[in-house]
Amino acid sequence: MARLTVDLEAPNGVKYTQPTGLFIGNDFVESKSGKTLTTIDPALDKIEEVIATVQAADADDVEQAVKVARAAFKDPSWKQLSASDRGRLMSRFADLIEEKRELFATIDAWDNGKTYQEALENDLVEAVCVIRYYSGWADKTFDQTISTTPKKFAYTLRQPIGVVAQIIPWNYPLAMATWKLGPALACGNTVIIKAAEQTPLSILVLGQLIKEAGVPSGVINILNGPGKETGVALVQHRFVDKIAFTGSAATATSIMSIVSKTLKNITLENGGKSPLLVFADADLDEAVKWSHLEIMSNQGQICTATSRIMIQDCIYDEFLRRFRDTIKTVSCVGKQWDKESYQGPQVYKVQFDRVLEYIEIGKEEGAVLLAGGHPVTVGDRGKGFFVAPTIFTDVTPSMRIWREEIFGPVVAICRFSTEKEALELANHTTYGLGAAVFTKDLERAHRIAVEIEAGMVWVNSSQDCDPRILFGGVKQSGIGRELGEAGLEAYSQIKAVHVNMGNRL
Repeated sequence: MARLTVDLEAPNGVKYTQPTGLFIGNDFVESKSGKTLTTIDPALDKIEEVIATVQAADADDVEQAVKVARAAFKDPSWKQLSASDRGRLMSRFADLIEEKRELFATIDAWDNGKTYQEALENDLVEAVCVIRYYSGWADKTFDQTISTTPKKFAYTLRQPIGVVAQIIPWNYPLAMATWKLGPALACGNTVIIKAAEQTPLSILVLGQLIKEAGVPSGVINILNGPGKETGVALVQHRFVDKIAFTGSAATATSIMSIVSKTLKNITLENGGKSPLLVFADADLDEAVKWSHLEIMSNQGQICTATSRIMIQDCIYDEFLRRFRDTIKTVSCVGKQWDKESYQGPQVYKVQFDRVLEYIEIGKEEGAVLLAGGHPVTVGDRGKGFFVAPTIFTDVTPSMRIWREEIFGPVVAICRFSTEKEALELANHTTYGLGAAVFTKDLERAHRIAVEIEAGMVWVNSSQDCDPRILFGGVKQSGIGRELGEAGLEAYSQIKAVHVNMGNRL
């Protein structure tokens, strides 16, 4: 039998024991096929720089996980647990995550390439907050009584959906897991969660805390493995009641095709090509700071990244000057452990190559390269998937760098004259996740918020999400909503009950 843990020491000196098995029924187990996958440090990039090798689930392992989750859904230890007790259990879970926040930040920085400070100060704060937020909702979902006639008593029951498969992206490994786990648990579902194959480590450490928090066996199960095998097996399984997915629109299309055969409940968050509009009356310093933050942080690997910036004519040149200066002074590209690093490496070689390919496409299409546009050498060894923060100007809506999601530190900038033109440019996309507008004219801001085709609009900020506020998009950016009270809708279903109070035939 394979050893299901490995002792590791991260580059920042943190030592810990990394689970490597599949987490099924509150135990770490070996995959039935013996298949594995490896994960590497993207700051080093070579296959010999393996962080760890973990078990990879095949169809038989998925079958076992579904069986266990299905049994747990019906088990009185979970099904009959009071809503208040479920909330207290979740609160303990959140406390345990917070106690190990430095460890989780270390693992996600190492495995993903995001800076340690980003992981610690943003991802972990959010992860804890989400679980705590939904722990409070566990006993606050209310049913209705419905007035009809004196001879009918009608009421509703809000109930969990059942066994939920949750497929997590690699850009925020732990935070995105909590976005899905929180509402699913608050509503009383059981879960099988699959991490991205590029970032499999932190979710397994989370498995240790699941057991420690006292979550009943089988309520949360964790699988790693390739999307084309493990993910597909989950999506097509007849006893999985719901799929929740965050990732590319292409993969979401494939998932929808599969689930159409069984008509599963589905939630999709597919990324975007978010616009940011800056009007002449905006606070220019603030607009520049937010614009920089929301495309260059996390290596540009953010679904809501404002990767299309539109600037009003009369401030266009000044904005570009300040924006380029900010890139030069703030966007330090370096290893994820260095305190001065603002931008670490892209998560893996495929993404690194994709970003560089789009930069070449932008050049070929005739966009003006104002800054960046090349790989960056970090350290003496010259390894790692580092890309310079890149600015393209004079971009037109027909260009691929304007239309297609790059998911890297690359921004496309153009100018506009009127509010109408700005809206037309902003809506010139198949995506519709987020949008931002910078203006001191609140009437204009409201008009744009109404007319822009996006699930979320920020006014004079960008992407400062909050677990209490819903998150989701329109068009090809997804189906359904996460976070906030709306997030509970995705993990519950309403049943109507009709009670005959004397209606005789």
